[in-house]
Amino acid sequence: MRQWLSIHWGDVVWLLAFGLASSAWCVMAAEQVGVTFDEPLYIKAGLTSWRTGSNKLLMSAGTMTLPVDVQTLPIYLWEQFAGQKYHSETDLPAVLPVARAANLIFWWLLLVYVMRLGWTFGGVWGGRLAVALTACDPNLLGHASLATTDIACVACVLVLVYHFWHGLGCDWKRRVLVPGFCYALAIQAKVSGLVFGMDAMAVLGLWHLAGTGQLTPPTNASLLGKLNYIWHATYQLRRDITWITLIGLVLVFGYTGCDWSAEPTFIKWAEKLPDGTLKSAMVPISHRLTIFTNAGEGMLYQIKHNVRGHDTYFLGEWYRHAIRPYFPVALTMKLPIAVFALLAAVLLVHPRNLLTPVGTIALLFLILSPNYRVQIGVRFMFPMVVLGYIALGAAVACGWAYSAQSRVVPRWFVAGVLVALASTSVWVWPRGLSYFNQLWGGPDAGAHLLHESNYDWGQGLPELREWCHAQGEERIAVWYYGTDPDIEHPPFSHVRLDRSPHEGDPKRLHAACGNARYLAVSIGCFCLDVEITPNFRTTIEWVRSQTPVARTTCFFIYRLQ
Repeated sequence: MRQWLSIHWGDVVWLLAFGLASSAWCVMAAEQVGVTFDEPLYIKAGLTSWRTGSNKLLMSAGTMTLPVDVQTLPIYLWEQFAGQKYHSETDLPAVLPVARAANLIFWWLLLVYVMRLGWTFGGVWGGRLAVALTACDPNLLGHASLATTDIACVACVLVLVYHFWHGLGCDWKRRVLVPGFCYALAIQAKVSGLVFGMDAMAVLGLWHLAGTGQLTPPTNASLLGKLNYIWHATYQLRRDITWITLIGLVLVFGYTGCDWSAEPTFIKWAEKLPDGTLKSAMVPISHRLTIFTNAGEGMLYQIKHNVRGHDTYFLGEWYRHAIRPYFPVALTMKLPIAVFALLAAVLLVHPRNLLTPVGTIALLFLILSPNYRVQIGVRFMFPMVVLGYIALGAAVACGWAYSAQSRVVPRWFVAGVLVALASTSVWVWPRGLSYFNQLWGGPDAGAHLLHESNYDWGQGLPELREWCHAQGEERIAVWYYGTDPDIEHPPFSHVRLDRSPHEGDPKRLHAACGNARYLAVSIGCFCLDVEITPNFRTTIEWVRSQTPVARTTCFFIYRLQ
């Protein structure tokens, strides 16, 4: 009993130490990092939802509501207390830090379940190492500092993985009902939780059946007989997952709610149908089917988005379609070198220790990643990254626990990895979003490798403002990629050079910049389709012909006069 209490309190201290240190990193970084691309929409949509009950704005963007609701709830409650409504744009500097701080709820939930899963598969030190690896990752910290949905998605997927695994073989409540609630959380956090959760449950269920011998067919059975045996052996698993899915979707639709109105796009589609029986039937249905907005709209949006794919920027080139190696290669750029060193050590010393349920899920996510066609950030692979950290921590800890093994990963080596990982996060602070490892040239080189949330997500205006202040510049022309409303305030002069008919003429370009002394160009502008507007190609070609006189993380700065 005393030993259990000692382990318990030791783990609590470990979790608090890494949780508080990482939270401090996030809170202080949130004060330095500007508004990212999605945050203005989330703040506006979240406050609209709390005030009116409508989730139309979020569903139209394919964004599920749980993270946004949590992040904007403190703002809404303060509105009710103070009797004053916040404007989502003009008051954004005041409300965004509150929303970002609220996102730490999901960060702590993530860390708690990282430790619990680490305990499950690697014992005490499995949980501790998993927490340390997760809490020191600069990419995860960068996103935990924002009011976005990716950290919430990872946290809720881990909740599902933990409770589904521990419910296998138990009564209906623990085996189906609790995982059904957890699956709803995963989907409500992000639509990708629908896929990640289903894949994870399939792996865990099959692993459990194999471990209990239920997937072992008779040795004398034919191939068809063996397949038939396995099909019947998985009947209960398939039935349970079906019920879990049904429970999850019912809860998701119930939580999201409905505006009980017709859908304009459905009406428009029906009215454009060719004259005939189908149009005669669909037009009145589209007007009378008042079941929108609902959760299905958001899920369908994201499913169509993935099927359609997304243009992407990869290794300095723009592609008009998704490319299969994007995520595997992006992970080699964004994950710290220390993580690869630890992975190499485990593969060298005891690779079989990686073969755990969580390690298998992470590997499956990686194998399936060429099919993920929305390639605008490594953040979509965060569930795989965190499950991989849990598997790594568990593999090392299992090696330590079984002293009969001839070789283990040395404790001093693991300590060095954690120190290197923590040092990397301290070094890159507060710009975790823009982190690239030194194998690919470090953060500065990242500007020419990947785009969007991998590097410049529109968050660079505060740093540019500091540069202007240091140079004594009261005005600077800015060709900006992002949604930060601060771009409309001094010292910035927002210029949309790609929409100005200048034909590459320097004098006309200077005039379009309002004869400012300096022009700052978002790095994101270099990573876009040159055909996005009629004048974009000539504008970017002229900019590339110039030599920058300075740069910040997200801007190249050129002298015009």
